[in-house]
Amino acid sequence: MKKLTFVVAALFAGLTSFAQTWSLDKSHAKLSYTTSHLMVSESDGYFKVIDSKITSPKNDFTDAVVEFTADVNSINTDNTDRDNHLKSPDFLDAAKYPSITFKSKSFKKVGDKKYKVIGDLTMHGVTKQVELDATFNGTAVHPYNQKTVAGFKVTGKIKRTDFGVGTSTPAAVVGDEVNLIANLEYFKD
Repeated sequence: MKKLTFVVAALFAGLTSFAQTWSLDKSHAKLSYTTSHLMVSESDGYFKVIDSKITSPKNDFTDAVVEFTADVNSINTDNTDRDNHLKSPDFLDAAKYPSITFKSKSFKKVGDKKYKVIGDLTMHGVTKQVELDATFNGTAVHPYNQKTVAGFKVTGKIKRTDFGVGTSTPAAVVGDEVNLIANLEYFKD
């Protein structure tokens, strides 16, 4: 039994040693969103403070695990009053729920540079499974620091009321559907 345990442990260690970790280059990353306002225009914003990590067993990122966090207090719509309202208990309640998190369960290649990413999004104390589309923009070697970098564009749609956000605000005022757009650059650790 000891021999079998040792063999399994050695095999597992060998498999996990091939996993690559990628950290977010925060100066080249942005999580933004848009939603309708009064059904005639769009309102948008972004989170100034975000962090993310990818752990990938394969060079093409198939089966990668993505972890992502956004600081709710860093929301920015270029309007202080609106930012404060979005941080209030009427919407995101930043004092009670300071972070939005995502952790992937599945990262599957569906086309040449296209992926479907399924995972758990937690916002406003509610966790729901969401499906996102990711485009892999490729890798390059950064000319200044010589690190390998990888770029992704991730898009998806969620309903804010599914997460208990702004439930007293009608969709005719602020749209229920929220379009997410993330442009993310990672460097290989």
